[in-house]
Amino acid sequence: MTKQQLLLTIIARLEADLALFTVAARTAHEAATHEECAPDNKYDTTALEASYLAQGQANRARDIRQNLEAYRALTLQVFDDSTPIRLTALVWLEDEEGNERRLFLGPNEGGMKISCEDGEIVLITPVSPLGGSLLGKRVGDELRAGDAADATGYTIVAVV
Repeated sequence: MTKQQLLLTIIARLEADLALFTVAARTAHEAATHEECAPDNKYDTTALEASYLAQGQANRARDIRQNLEAYRALTLQVFDDSTPIRLTALVWLEDEEGNERRLFLGPNEGGMKISCEDGEIVLITPVSPLGGSLLGKRVGDELRAGDAADATGYTIVAVV
C-alpha cells in the first residue's frame, strides 16, 4: 500500500466514522427530547442520561470532523534513509526477535489500524511516546519503547 493509498483509506475511515457518530448523536438527541423520556418523578434520570449520551456522541463527531480536515490538508512528505522522521513518515521497525511493525506518523487518530495485503499499519502521533521517540531519527537508528522494565528495542529498517 502506498502512502497515498494509506491516506485515502484513513480519510474514508474517518468519513464513515463521522457519518456514524453524526447519526448516533442525532438519534440520541431525539431520544432525549422524546415525550416518553420525560421524567416521571425527581429520581427518573432517563432524559438526563440520554442527553449526556447525545452530547458525548456530538463531541466525538466534532473531533472526527476536525481530524478529518487535518488529514485532508496533509501533504505527504518523501523520505529516504537519511531523512529525519517527521509527520507523514511510514516507518518500518524491527524488534530484537526480527518481528516487523509498520507505523504511520499522522497528526491525530493514533491507534487506528489499517489492514493491507501484507499486514497492518498502525497510526501513531508525535505526542505518543513511540511517536515522540521516532521524531528526528533515521534508518538504522535504534530506540526503546514501553515501560523501562519492559521496554522493547527496535531498529528503524525503512522510512518512506
